[in-house]
Amino acid sequence: MVVRRPPGRRAQILAVAADRFHRSGYHQVSMSEVAAGVGITAPALYRHFRGKPELLDRAVRLGLDALADGLRAAGSTTELGAALAAVAVGHRPLGTLVQRDARLLPPARRAGLRRELRADVALMAAVLRAERPELSAPDAELLCWSALSGCAGLSYQSAAPQPRRAEALLRELVAAVLAVPLDGTAESADDTAPASQRTQGRAQERTQGRAQERTRAQPPEQPRPQARREELLAAAVRLFHQRGFDNVSTDQLGAAVGISGPSVYRHFDSKAQLLAASLVRSRERLWHEVDGAISTAAGPAEALAAGLGAYVDFALRNGDYLGAMLSETERLAPPDRRAAVDFRRDFLRTWVGLLRQVRPEYDAVTARIRVHALFSLVNDGVRNRPYSARPDLGDCLRRIGRAVLGVETS
Repeated sequence: MVVRRPPGRRAQILAVAADRFHRSGYHQVSMSEVAAGVGITAPALYRHFRGKPELLDRAVRLGLDALADGLRAAGSTTELGAALAAVAVGHRPLGTLVQRDARLLPPARRAGLRRELRADVALMAAVLRAERPELSAPDAELLCWSALSGCAGLSYQSAAPQPRRAEALLRELVAAVLAVPLDGTAESADDTAPASQRTQGRAQERTQGRAQERTRAQPPEQPRPQARREELLAAAVRLFHQRGFDNVSTDQLGAAVGISGPSVYRHFDSKAQLLAASLVRSRERLWHEVDGAISTAAGPAEALAAGLGAYVDFALRNGDYLGAMLSETERLAPPDRRAAVDFRRDFLRTWVGLLRQVRPEYDAVTARIRVHALFSLVNDGVRNRPYSARPDLGDCLRRIGRAVLGVETS
């Protein structure tokens, strides 16, 4: 007797798996949970997929295939926007799966994923340059990556907005991003900074140079316990972002700061505590810098501009934290995870409220979509090589960010 599998069962499994991974994080979802969501047993699920890695791979592939099909059919920037918006809404988990979970795929598959995304961006950039021939290839690709990342921000909405409305707004955001002028931004970051910042920066360089000379001339001192703790926090953020919490050992953490693995426990009771403390420290710095810029501004428009500048500046210096915050929050113990989620919710609420003061015609849904798009494109932009090496990246991201928020560019 031949047992026939229900038509579309694989697609149903992939849809459930993508949604579960998106909502809870790859590590928190079991095959049994996916099976229950489909209404089958775990053994039955294994007849379709060998395990969670294959489920993740196929779920990502499903969304990327839809993206590539839509982009190949696009002959104008308007059609590019429609394709990006349709995929962002129709495959809403794709943003988090690519930005957060795809790094857990085998190296060969990760490399293949990156090649596919680059091919998609190259296709988009060709369409964009046909309409805007004044753009250089790097500028066109940066705008296209930003549009792609901005649409992925829809994945981080806690509640799905009405599909047609979301698509219309995302098409508007893509059009705004692809129209951003980047001429004149290719100067070095030092040249584009205010004169006071340039002077301060050069003074800091001279001070650092003298400090390095003194360090070379003197035997190294043993760091104080508090200094060692800070070094561990910084190393933890970097390693957890680059390799993932489960792939970093205490020996590797110790080696990063010149101590043995067991010595890590003199400063933290566990690796999980170190992760929690490193994310807390980074959150404190983010809030201090951004809230400080916002609270000292003269009015809502000035506060929004100052907050955007502060967030971009922080991101440029703390890409590892933004990556670890995105990918490792699910690895925290429940109380620490709730604290991280509460912080993000409050941070988002601050920006949404500020944006609505500047653009009172925006309702809460519109403002949230725009703010999520901003965070997504900035967080991606500072970690997306080779574009993250641009000396003018900060200015570019500020311009693109203002376009996404729908405020006047200067």
